[in-house]
Amino acid sequence: MASSLIVSLAVLGCLSVLGCAGDDQNKGRGFGDNFAWKDFQSGLQEAKETKKPLLLLIHKSWCGACKALKPKFAASKQIQDLSKHFVMVNVEDDEEPHGEEYTPDGGYIPRILFMDPEGKVRRDIVNINGNPSYRYYYPDPIQVVDSMKLALEKIAPDTLNAQHPDEL
Repeated sequence: MASSLIVSLAVLGCLSVLGCAGDDQNKGRGFGDNFAWKDFQSGLQEAKETKKPLLLLIHKSWCGACKALKPKFAASKQIQDLSKHFVMVNVEDDEEPHGEEYTPDGGYIPRILFMDPEGKVRRDIVNINGNPSYRYYYPDPIQVVDSMKLALEKIAPDTLNAQHPDEL
């Protein structure tokens, strides 16, 4: 009896440890676990401290368009390379920040906003090849890449100057 109790406790301990590790490894929520994802508050703090622009990815677990974007975003080598110059924030469901600044042309999802290091949403960085009614909607990774490059040009031009043009 005592040995079965010990085995049960050991199994429960392993499951709880695995559960915690699984949570840490799934920060990307399908958008790629190889990004340095932050929650919103720590992302704002890191952007301020590092003077990096912030990419805010807003999505919902139940959203079909979000689900369609996930594997394409996760597989994009260009997004991965550019992400090193950004604070990457991934908010899902109830984590979405509240306020008009986070819904500049509506509350649709997925929505990608770019913010300066002080936490101000840059309304001038939009999907220029997308639907003009949904300027922060990105169905294709190359559109995300284009806006990431534009964000670096507008928010962190020194980053571009320090890079070889082929790297971006």
